[in-house]
Amino acid sequence: MSTSHDGLCGIGELAERAGVTVKTVRFYSDNGLLPEASRSAGGHRRYGRDALDRLRLIRSLRALDLPLPAVRRVLDAEDGAGGVLEDVVAGQLRELGSRLTALRWREAALRLVQECPPGERADRLRLVGAVTAPPSTAPLARFWRGWLPSRMPARATAAFLEAAVPPPPDDPGPAQVLAFARLNDLVLRPCPGDEQPQPEAHRATGARGAAVLYAGLAEAYELAGAQLRQDRPPHPGEALDGFVAAYASAYGARDTPDFRRLLARQLAADPRIDRYWELVAEVITPPGGRTEPTPGSAHDWLLAALDAQTAAAAA
Repeated sequence: MSTSHDGLCGIGELAERAGVTVKTVRFYSDNGLLPEASRSAGGHRRYGRDALDRLRLIRSLRALDLPLPAVRRVLDAEDGAGGVLEDVVAGQLRELGSRLTALRWREAALRLVQECPPGERADRLRLVGAVTAPPSTAPLARFWRGWLPSRMPARATAAFLEAAVPPPPDDPGPAQVLAFARLNDLVLRPCPGDEQPQPEAHRATGARGAAVLYAGLAEAYELAGAQLRQDRPPHPGEALDGFVAAYASAYGARDTPDFRRLLARQLAADPRIDRYWELVAEVITPPGGRTEPTPGSAHDWLLAALDAQTAAAAA
């Protein structure tokens, strides 16, 4: 790299060979990324034979927008930078993905405001302004944790939250942004009497029984969801049997015609959160896509099947 008798080169020569400014070389040196070999009698920086390759590597890493601490990790790696470089690049890709998702949410929110009627803009600004980009699902999870029976096993709670809390889409349309903002507003709104309505099953089965109940319901909802995707009307079958069996197991009862009639009446009287599930369907359904089943729509399908069955048996 240098024609100097000691094999070293000055900062100006190094900068010229690397195609950067002297200020850039000085910056990397001052931050410990490009060590100096020595100083001249006049106090000028001198660099060794490997400085040019190191500087070029620094430039390549910075061109990938890696922050200085990440660049330092790669340069200081003892294994030739292979494993460390892979980890650093993977981390940068995750961060970039999060930033891109945030930008897509902001773009969709701007389109939502731009395209809505002038009389609705103030309300939509209020709704989207209360949601981060990308949005957090923490308020939704808190809503359901307050609704579920206390002391319900953590694994059962986590499984329910996975089904009940929709993941925000990475590339949403304006309608999905609006639906999520409305969902966020819904769960943050105070409940009448400061207490969420509870279904009878929560009081009758307790925390352990509720865990059994929701495990069975998850399987029944999945089966009903397959029927919904095929546009099949509510009917008796495996999904309904699993639905009733979940309640029977939680209550310690037998699945009999009398039990089914009592269950149909109880479920008809239970509090409903229809608006929540309507909004969830809007969040998870891509623009122009087919409406995806939710636990709420699966529950309605199963309840309709149960009502039809008990009505037919009574007739």
